Amino acid sequence: MTTRRTFLLGTGAAAASTLVPAPALAAPDSLAAGRPGVGGDRFTIAVIPDTQYLFDRDRGDAEPLDAALRYLVGQDDIAFVAHLGDLTENGLKSEIEGIGHSFRALDRRQVGYSVLAGNHDLDARTDDQRGRTPYLDEFGPHRFRASPTFRGASPDGYNSFHVFRAAGREWLVLALDWRMSEKGFTWARGVLAKHPKLPVILTTHELADAGEAGNAELSDYGRRLWDDLIKDNDQIFLTLNGHFWPPARAVLRNAAGNDVHVHITNYQDRYYGGSAMIRRYDFDLARNTIDVRTFSPWLLAKRSLNTLERREIELTGDADRFSVPIDFARRFAGFAPVPVRPARPARDVLVPGTVAYWRSDSLKDLSGNGNDLRQVGTLTATDDHHADSPAHGSRFFDKNGYLSTVDGAPLNRMTFERGYTIETFIKLPAGFDHPWCGLFTKLAPGAAAGKTGDDPREPLGTLNVAGGGALQWAVFPRNQAGSSTNWGHEMDEETWWHVAVVNDGRHTRLYVEGSELLRNPSTPATGISTAGDPWLVGAYAYDRVVEKSYHGWLGDLRVVDRALPRDRFLTAR
Repeated sequence: MTTRRTFLLGTGAAAASTLVPAPALAAPDSLAAGRPGVGGDRFTIAVIPDTQYLFDRDRGDAEPLDAALRYLVGQDDIAFVAHLGDLTENGLKSEIEGIGHSFRALDRRQVGYSVLAGNHDLDARTDDQRGRTPYLDEFGPHRFRASPTFRGASPDGYNSFHVFRAAGREWLVLALDWRMSEKGFTWARGVLAKHPKLPVILTTHELADAGEAGNAELSDYGRRLWDDLIKDNDQIFLTLNGHFWPPARAVLRNAAGNDVHVHITNYQDRYYGGSAMIRRYDFDLARNTIDVRTFSPWLLAKRSLNTLERREIELTGDADRFSVPIDFARRFAGFAPVPVRPARPARDVLVPGTVAYWRSDSLKDLSGNGNDLRQVGTLTATDDHHADSPAHGSRFFDKNGYLSTVDGAPLNRMTFERGYTIETFIKLPAGFDHPWCGLFTKLAPGAAAGKTGDDPREPLGTLNVAGGGALQWAVFPRNQAGSSTNWGHEMDEETWWHVAVVNDGRHTRLYVEGSELLRNPSTPATGISTAGDPWLVGAYAYDRVVEKSYHGWLGDLRVVDRALPRDRFLTAR
């Protein structure tokens, strides 16, 4: 067995999560990896930039876009598709009708999508009050009557908004004309006012261009959009525009002090008019990340490629393939805060078999079984807590204090031969560098119960935090001379975690956030040997000497004399 004393202390502390919007991070390798569907934590928005050269009088070719749309229809994780304008080169009726025919592939399959007019789709000198055009005839509000996402358009028909549902919430997409009039701005503000809790992705043809340093910079018209619409509407967290090239991105700070991610996407200057490149914006709310990929489904599907095509299948520059870290809950908290789960009274979590239950505001055993605690040293009560903790509080252990069950507590003598569940909530501080500190530990060593295997000076049972913030549960079972050890993984600092040790009378499993971990031993381990000594909360003992107090926050702690299923954990809803 690997004990805390023989474990190689070469593991660094887990790095604290830091939101750094600008640097690019590698996205996943597989173009169709996962395909998780839109019902979980992940979904995809597909973005199609300027396709104008594909629909240019008699000089175009619709097949690259048709192939891209076929690809999108075949993906089950696409929640929405957004075109960024300049659908055509000249805005001619024949060109508009041609691309309109291509987009019927999405209409037939009821795929939600938006389009908007670019300067090449109509008279660029006009705003959204221009009246009837071939673009409006083809892509006006009437086209979207059967759309599953279309929710309305401005009276002139050139601005629209869509709402789609993915990852358990609704998202709003604004699709704005090449040049909005004051009436257009008023309409857009009204849409946001009527949907105050929805996060918003703003799409338009012109907003930002690539500055000299490669960072996106607002154009003159983009500055007006920012000042008159984006800046004061915290719901807008992402903007997408085409028109300019090369691609670029930037992070701007709105009036609420929050980030707005500004992205330019346009490949019309590349081979074959951009080969109908698309952008996949792969949202992952569990990872708080948007992974961005840029590639051509048309080229991807071709059986043979010429010299130039081989260079264009996928683009991997910093502005084409990157990841955007966003703490979605925090970013949206100003307009759509996550509801706080109410505190629950102790009686609601005293499941059958509960032998001890402690909260941060008392030393009393709330199970009523007399397993009260005494305090040694200094501990600090706080309001900080896990989102699913029954009690809204915790204790902060600063390496100098701990708790112990009182002498004579029934828990001290229990052997748990039917099984057990030990649960608590922990949060490690930034820069955690205090490995092998105990969370819940028997004071008595293995030798006190007649154990001779491994290191009998180790405690009879200990749940502790090892190097790098990894969990360890090491126990001398009733049926073994030595110890049995479960290992966890390194956990992020400054994050609340629910941890559970579950034994069914033969096998022990370690859980974090309800997820079973890997390194759980298969050798039967029955019960916990005892010598009648106390249990320590927030400390580790070696040979009956308290060596290391915990460093971090500790929330509710519950001990049950049987194995609980995950749907009965303290986090259960």
